This record gives sequence, C-alpha cells and structure tokens, in this order.
Amino acid sequence: MRQYETLKDRWLFTKKDIHKIPSSLPKDWEEITLPHTWNNIDGQDGGANYYRGKCWYVTELQLNIPTDDTLVYLEFQAANSSCEVFVNGKKVTEHEGGYSIFRVDITSYLKKEDNILCVSVDNEHQDQIYPQMADFTFYGGLYRDVRLIYVSKTHFDLDYYGSEGITASSKITGEKQARLSLCGYTSNPEKSDQILFTVYDASENEIAAVSKPAESATKAELLLSDLHLWQGTEDPYLYTIQAVILRHNEVQDFVCIRHGFREFLVNSQKGFFLNGKLTPLRGVSRHQDHLGLGNALTFREHLEDAKLIQELGANTIRLAHYQHSQEFYDLCDEMGFIVWAEIPFISQMNEDPRAHENCIHQLKELILQNYNHTSICFWGISNEITIGGTAPNLNENLKDLNHLAHILDDTRLTTMAQVSMLPMEDEQNQITDILSYNHYFGWYNGSYYDNEEWLDAFHKLHPNRALGISEYGCEGIISYHNDAPKAGDYSEEYQALYHEHMAKIIEERPWLWATHIWNMFDFGCDARDEGGVAGRNNKGLITFDRLVKKDSFYLYQAYWSKKPMIHICGKRYTKRADDTITVKIYSNLSDIELFVDGVSFEKKHSYRVFHFENVPLKNDFTTITAKSDCHSDSTCFEKVDSLYEPYIFVEDESTTGVTNWFETADLKKERKMTFRKGFYSVHDTMDDLLSDEAASDILINAMSSLMNMKIKKSMLQIMGRKKLIDMTSIAPSHKKDEMKTAIAFINEKLQEIPKEK
Repeated sequence: MRQYETLKDRWLFTKKDIHKIPSSLPKDWEEITLPHTWNNIDGQDGGANYYRGKCWYVTELQLNIPTDDTLVYLEFQAANSSCEVFVNGKKVTEHEGGYSIFRVDITSYLKKEDNILCVSVDNEHQDQIYPQMADFTFYGGLYRDVRLIYVSKTHFDLDYYGSEGITASSKITGEKQARLSLCGYTSNPEKSDQILFTVYDASENEIAAVSKPAESATKAELLLSDLHLWQGTEDPYLYTIQAVILRHNEVQDFVCIRHGFREFLVNSQKGFFLNGKLTPLRGVSRHQDHLGLGNALTFREHLEDAKLIQELGANTIRLAHYQHSQEFYDLCDEMGFIVWAEIPFISQMNEDPRAHENCIHQLKELILQNYNHTSICFWGISNEITIGGTAPNLNENLKDLNHLAHILDDTRLTTMAQVSMLPMEDEQNQITDILSYNHYFGWYNGSYYDNEEWLDAFHKLHPNRALGISEYGCEGIISYHNDAPKAGDYSEEYQALYHEHMAKIIEERPWLWATHIWNMFDFGCDARDEGGVAGRNNKGLITFDRLVKKDSFYLYQAYWSKKPMIHICGKRYTKRADDTITVKIYSNLSDIELFVDGVSFEKKHSYRVFHFENVPLKNDFTTITAKSDCHSDSTCFEKVDSLYEPYIFVEDESTTGVTNWFETADLKKERKMTFRKGFYSVHDTMDDLLSDEAASDILINAMSSLMNMKIKKSMLQIMGRKKLIDMTSIAPSHKKDEMKTAIAFINEKLQEIPKEK
C-alpha cells in the first residue's frame, strides 16, 4: 500500500562551494526546514543583486520501509531552477526547470541505515533553461515539499513526467449525463491483477464502479447520468475517483483524484460558455510569492490567496508565469476558478536548441501533471515572448508547442499572452486556439482611453478570433495620494481611477473571452525601483504582505461580488487641506445615503461608483458614514492647514528616460556603425551599459524614445544579459528601417564613451 512521508525537518543548508558530496551530516551548515528559498530577503529588497548560484541541502533519511518488496521514491514538488540529487554519495537524478514535480526511484541506492540525501539547487542563469528573462525574482531553493513515496513493485506509474498515474476526462452527452473516460498507467502488473475504478459523489456515496485487467495502460469508460455539474464559482461540485490495483484479495496501490463534470467553449463574438451558460471570465493573475517568504509558501499562504481572490468576486485566475503548486490547483478546483496555466516561455527566446527542448519538457510536465484538474481550461504556451526581440525560428517553436499541447490534451484550448507592441496582423496571433494581449495604456504609455480603441480595432480586424486581456494594471502605493491623480504619480487614487475605466469598458465588451488584472498581489522583482519602493512590482490590488486591500480591490468587488458591499475610498488619504471634499464610494448596491458626523448629507442612486461632492469638513476630525439598507462603512478625515507633503511622490528624473531623445538627431543621415575597441557600443549588454553613468543615460533615453514610453533604469535591468543590438527586432515590420537608423545613431553616441576612464 502506498505511503507518503514529507521531509520537512532536519535539513542542513549552505551556499558554500563543496568539493565532495557529504557522507555524513556536516557540522557547520545552517539548520533549516522546508519549504525554503535563499532569496526570501535579497530577492525583494531591490538592486538587481540577489544571490543566484548553486546551494546545497543535506538530510539523513529516517526510513520506514514496510516490506522487502517496497520501492522508495523521492518526490520533489519543485526545485528552482536546476537540481542534482545524490543518495549516499551517488548521483540518482537531475532536473532542469524550476516549477514542476520530478521523482526518482532510490531503492537500489539505499543502505540499511545512515542514508544521506544531498541535493544541489542552482538558480544561476543557464542558456538552456526557461525562463531566460522576466519581470519577477527567480527565487532559488527547495521551495515546495520533498516527499518519500513508498509503493509496491506493482504501482501506478510514478516515472512519467511526474504525473499521477491515472487520468480522467469526461464529455457531456445529454442533460446531467456524461461519458467518463479513465486510464490507469501501471508499472509491473501481474497477469491476474485488476484495476478497480470507483466514482463517489461529494457525500462519499458510491455511484459507479468498473474493474478491468491491469495493463500498462488500462482504459475504462462509464456512462453516468443524473450528474451534478461543476459550474465554476457558482457551484464547484467535485466527485472523487479512486483507482485501486488489486491482486487477489490485496490492494497493491491506490490513487484518488477529484473530477468535475463540465464542458466549455469560447465564442469570438459572445465570450466564454460553461455548461452552455454564458460566463464572462473576469479575474486576476497571481504570482506565487509573499513578503519575507519569497516563493517558499505553505498551504496556509496558498489558502489565504485563494480566499482573497474568492472575496474579490473573481471567477478566473491566470497562474503566471510558470507551473504553480498542486495545492493551489486543488484549491482552484474546490472554489471553482477557471484557470489559465502556463509555462515560463517568457520575454525572450534563446536560440540554443537545448532551450527549445527544455520548453517542450516543461510543457509536457505542466500538462501531464495537471491533466486531472477540472479548473484548468487553457494551456498558455508563452508570455510577451517578443519583448526581448524576435528570432528566425520563434514562430516555428510556438507552433511546435501549440501542436504538442493538443497531442497531450485534446480537451482544452491553447492560448498565449502577447506584448502590447506586437502588431495586430502578426502571424503569432493565428497560432493558438484563442489569444490575449497584455496592455498598459494609461500607465507605461498613452491614455487609458487607448484600451477600448485598440480592443475594438482588433475585434473588427479579426472578428473570428477570440480575444482577451491577459494583463492590465498600474502601480498603486498606499502612502501616495492626490486630488488630481495622473499616470506616474503612483497614487492609490490614480490606480483606482485607471481600474474604474477598465472595469467599465470590460463590462461593455462581453465578447472578451477573459480578462486578468495584473496583479492580484504586489510581488517581488529585485530589479525594480518604483515609486520609491525597491524590489517589487506594486500593481497588486492587495499589498505584498496581504494585509492591506487597496481601493481598487473594492472597485472590482463592487463589479463582481454577489455579496452586498459598501466601501468608502481614500481611507488612507486622511489629512485634507480643503474645506470641502468629494467622497467616493464603491458599492454593488444601487442607493447610498451619506452621513456627515451622523447627520444625513445626501442620497444618491448610481452604478458601482458614487461621487458625493462638496462634503464639508469641520476643524479637526469629521466622520463620514455611507449606508444602504443594513450595510454601511465609515471613516474619518482630518482637516489640516496645508497639503501633507509625504502624500506626493517626487520622481527622480535622472532614472527615467524621455520620449523625444531623437528630436535633434538627423535620422535620415546614413551612418556606418563602427566598433572601436575599449569604447561602448550596441554590442554591449544592458548590464554593461547600465554600469556606466554616461552610457546608461544614452540607453535609457534611447529606449524610451524607441518604445514611446518613459523607461526606467530598473526596468532595463531586467533585460540584463540582452545586447542592445538585438533590440532592433522588437520593432514592427514597417518600422524596421527606422529602428536600424536609430540604433546606428545610438551606437555613434556610445562610441564616444570609453570603458575605462
């Protein structure tokens, strides 16, 4: 019978180089528990200097082997990003890719006692491992559980890409009726062995069973009726399927999975349908890290995140930009979220053929390990893959991944997240079943009114292509406030204003198959320095520590939640220098009455957003209360003599480029590029250019002009290993010549700067 043992305690850890695999427990290593990352602090404090390299873990295995016929497997839920595993000094396996499960049979390496497990984990950049470059911290470590699995020699397969050994899929064939297809993959079955599949409802009542002779792949089908369908967040009803390998009157192995009966489709003109019901997908993206913990999360943090997303009223989650924990996928099944799951093929393709093989391997792991999760409806094959430039075989690689996803799983749709600057006509937009775009109009460039203009233009150009928004958002830092908010001020008010616009235009376009806010939570990116807050992306609706819900959180709750709510905005904008103010309320109720110090001020009828103007403030403190039926919210404002200066963020212009840098340049002049030894050029990396003040100024201003948005030094640090010459490929085809001329001009300026002064 299968048994699990989680190896949580009694681990030793070091960052030191070691020259020999330990044969006993070292005396001078740090004692730690799993899950663990060595970047929980330096990966979140800014500076783009968090430790990336090889570290070591050691523990002694306290084995509890039931019988002599038992096999012992080691299971790693994840190790970022490459890993080598040693048992008693001998290498037993290695793995490349930081987000998926891998296992190894260690039975033959074990001794009767004193078994030493040693693991090296390396998060240093490697050309063959994705992600190559991205806007988040690549936390290193054994940041998910490590387990021992004890199984009989005859067991459900543990060796196939970390999968569960059984699969279940269903097809709705009539009202409350479905055909359930099952398969059990068996290692070492004997001739008389049987596999018994049993289906239980949510009350643990057996509703069906079928037994088949055990083979390497044992298939069975059941036609089930009077079913309770899985209806997303409205009704996430799950059945349990138990698979048992029987030998005479004895169980050799068993596996249990859960299954929700559902069908879905995406219509380019109407949107997403679940079990025939139009269900606009409106939700968030989520990263798997937390302040002070990095990515070393426990079930407690996963559950907290899922409950907060549920409280928001979202019905879909894009789990970016890699495979997430099985615990979180389980929670999505249970809570009914529709999930977009994806691989870390993000920002930049490496032309090394080994990198494409790694991408293929990670896609196989993602799909095969998560095939049984009812919540997952979409496999994502890439994200903003052209932001770091294109490559000759990029589209062919994307087609390979799309084709592979359909071979591995023909029950789900493929998708990808395009960078905003990718032209609407690009061939990439025809590769996957459906697609989405990442747009930040109103933050990095343009106005938030550009969003609906772009969306409507694409929908008109490609009426038969289902389109979504995979990312949209802006930074909101809860210490900054403004009565006249604008893009770039980092105020909580501008973030709220931006999302008010986005929520409205999204609701007006039900044909958007899915929309995902970037991001549900602030998250770690050690290269960033935004709004005076280093080491993180502040676009979350909730702060990194999960302790403060920004005003924009309550806006979406007003749009999406069915639970009655009222929220007064600006509660952190307490000090006011005006005699009267505008009080803004978010609510999903239609009528609100505002009270000032307990006295009724005004009643309003509105939709989602209420504005009460000319609300008087008395000297010192004024209490504001908003009421509707049995629901209310209150806050207090303080009258002060002058503007409270800490509310206003003052930008350091030296770190931000300008978008008119080429204004005085003659870009029609033909320039021949020279490359003087000892001087900077466009063949230098972003890291090299940013290390010199003069070269950095040229780079930041040039990139801001080329991309028509204010680029910060911290944003370019994310592209550290990228050469500037390679950035010519980010330009649309009709601007290639202009880009080449601009690059030649940049090179001319860089050639004036010596590398050694």
